[in-house]
Amino acid sequence: MATQAKQRLLTTAEELFYAEGIRAVGLDRLLQESGVGRASFYRHFASKDDLVVAVLEGRDHRWLEWLRESVEAQTGEPAERPLAVFDALAQRFARKDFRGCAFINTMVEVADRDSAAHQAADRHKRRVIAYLTELLVAADHPDAPELAAELALLVDGAIVTAVREGTPDAATRAHTIAARLLATP
Repeated sequence: MATQAKQRLLTTAEELFYAEGIRAVGLDRLLQESGVGRASFYRHFASKDDLVVAVLEGRDHRWLEWLRESVEAQTGEPAERPLAVFDALAQRFARKDFRGCAFINTMVEVADRDSAAHQAADRHKRRVIAYLTELLVAADHPDAPELAAELALLVDGAIVTAVREGTPDAATRAHTIAARLLATP
């Protein structure tokens, strides 16, 4: 169980990193906003980089849980669930606090592929592909792993486009493209 100070650090860091960027938020700001002292910070995290990884790991779990629940709430039909992913994304893109994907943002900000933060973001993207593969297997699609990777590309493209356009319309367009992919024999 995380201590209250550790949880405040994680919550504050996640909010600030997502809203402003990892590099834009310094340790002093994190400590001030969270109300946690420097000594307490270092009892929980060896560095800001370790905090970033912990934030990403927590967000990964919550985001995938949200996606699963959203897809299942939209349809009980396994054949419809791969496309329901894009409907869930449209809802997410419509939120006022939507600022893209925390994992894509991290990979752009921390471009070093060997960094722990970049690797944590990559693990999340691989878990998304695994989830899409599960959906496609349940829907009896042949070549589910290959198709899942293609749908993940559409997901990421829709996310970036939604940020650029400031509307959820990209999810609808990605849904249309995904329907064509799924219909191809």
